[in-house]
Amino acid sequence: MFNIIETFVSIDGEGPTSGELATFIRFSHCNLRCSWCDTAYSWDGTSNVKQMSVEEIYRYIKQTNVKNVTLTGGEPLIQPNIELLLDALLEDQELVVHIETNGSVDITALKEKYQNRSLHFILDYKCPASKMSSRMCHENLKAVDQNDVYKFVIAAPEDLHTALSIMKSYDLIDRCQVYFSPVTDNIEPKEIVEFMKEHCLNDVRLQLQLHKYIWPKEMRGV
Repeated sequence: MFNIIETFVSIDGEGPTSGELATFIRFSHCNLRCSWCDTAYSWDGTSNVKQMSVEEIYRYIKQTNVKNVTLTGGEPLIQPNIELLLDALLEDQELVVHIETNGSVDITALKEKYQNRSLHFILDYKCPASKMSSRMCHENLKAVDQNDVYKFVIAAPEDLHTALSIMKSYDLIDRCQVYFSPVTDNIEPKEIVEFMKEHCLNDVRLQLQLHKYIWPKEMRGV
């Protein structure tokens, strides 16, 4: 059984299918405590948790008639037996599965197990302003491929310089898709654009969280 905070259909607010419909499965619990966390309700005990089996989750996803599935949290990859759910979802060739993960859990074994399947990792890299940089799994920077996204969450100018250093050290633009995602309460997106221009960051995308422009940022289930 999995501990679930919420299930809903909305648009993907970020990632490679941004703007497309997706079915969201939000798991409870997270192993990080980012300074700017915008989903603390998934781990701080303020939300009701429902238990769902693999079969119940799959049945819910199928009844939505939406092909994109986003597993998020919290942190999906710390859920016990998450591979049982992935096995079931990836057996269904009609589904495209995205895992939004905080970058602290090694994905190497999962990449090997599910190669050539419709599974895409959207990994955060927590920069210094998050207070969680030391928890990042650097093996992930070598495991990703063009089906995956590395998202640098930017909350301060120093975060931009960290992102640039990591990108260069791991040839990340050649490995996967790379996004800069601003914490808009902390930094203006235009500041990120100026940095991208200054360093001629071709193939890096500025990503704004669409759902926060459509609905109030505190609103759930969207």
